[in-house]
Amino acid sequence: MEKLVKALQLAHPDITFVPGTHASWSPQQRQITYSADEQETSTWSLLHELGHALLEHKTYASDTGLVRMEADAWERAVELAALYQVTLDAEHIQDCLDTYRDWLHKRSTCPSCGHHGLEQSKGLYRCLNCQGHWQVSSARFCRPYRLKMRQNA
Repeated sequence: MEKLVKALQLAHPDITFVPGTHASWSPQQRQITYSADEQETSTWSLLHELGHALLEHKTYASDTGLVRMEADAWERAVELAALYQVTLDAEHIQDCLDTYRDWLHKRSTCPSCGHHGLEQSKGLYRCLNCQGHWQVSSARFCRPYRLKMRQNA
């Protein structure tokens, strides 16, 4: 891991790499936090976060936009892995993306009828079946609460 981090620092001097407990990208600080352990998954996560950085991901306007950003960052991680001679497991990528797909599935499920809806604006969904409305939390890493909205009379 140390050798890879040094190579990435040389190639991307505008990005700060900091060891930590989990991998993340901070666009405000232009900083990647990575787990310094020697597990393959930590290396893959580091490349994924660098993918976010190189794609200049800052924020997302919709839930599907977040899923798209995650997929794009993994695509870039695959390119980086080839460049730095790292073997990146495709099943691991799909497992990671599944967490976001599952999150989106839960958020887009109508609390009234169980069918799926479309996000009308950030965090506000409308059911395609019963025309119900619900709002979801802006939090990405918590249980997806759905609050039904009253229909205008």
